[in-house]
Formats: sequence, structure tokens, C-alpha cells
Amino acid sequence: MLDHVSLGANDIARARAFYAPVLATVGLGVVHEAAGRFIDFGAAGPLNPEFSLETPTDGRSATAGNGVHVAFSASSREAVDAFHATALRNGGRCAGPPGLRPRYGAHYYGAFVFDPEGNKIEAVCHGEEAA
Repeated sequence: MLDHVSLGANDIARARAFYAPVLATVGLGVVHEAAGRFIDFGAAGPLNPEFSLETPTDGRSATAGNGVHVAFSASSREAVDAFHATALRNGGRCAGPPGLRPRYGAHYYGAFVFDPEGNKIEAVCHGEEAA
């Protein structure tokens, strides 16, 4: 079980401008931040981050990890669609449009984007489509 996930970001203001509206589509909001250093997102209170963006503590430049991605749970397929559209409107690049991914499961509905730093993020819903 994970407690939280952190990704490196070279420009926290740019990361905030991208992630705040994108993560709102899956129910996460800013819970704590220090200007220019980090920003934490969560759903359960100010000291319970689920996802964090941070400048590297060693002072070097952050780089996106090859093969690393973070998937956010979405409550519906509509939320997945909104996640993808919002990400693209806020500077993200498409890494896979919303749709079923049967190779991952019969009801796996996901969308993938690269954030402005090059990190791959996803929203996924495992529920069946409403009738």
C-alpha cells in the first residue's frame, strides 16, 4: 500500500497551474504547499497528501523518469474524459486518449498525459459504463 507519491518539478508554479485543475477532476485538491519548493494534493485533509510535486532536494534539475507513471483513480468514465481534456487545456500532451484498455481489464477505462515536466500521469475508472 502506498502512502503518497512524489514527482520532481523544476517549476512549482507551472506544476501547480497544470495539476490543480487536472487533479480536481479526480477529487484531489491542494492541501499544503511552500511557494517554489513543493505542492501537495489530497482529499483527506491538510497533512494527508496523496500526491506531491517537489523541487529536488539536491539542487539538481528534476527529470521525468523513463517508464514511470502515476495513475489516479477516477469515479467515472466522464471524470477520466474531464481529466484528459483539462490536462490538454493546461499544457499537457496526450499520451493516450480516453478509452477502454481491454488488455488491462474488461472495464479498464483510462487516459494518459504527459505533464509539462514530461511525467506520465493517468486517470482510470474500473467501473462498467452506466446503462
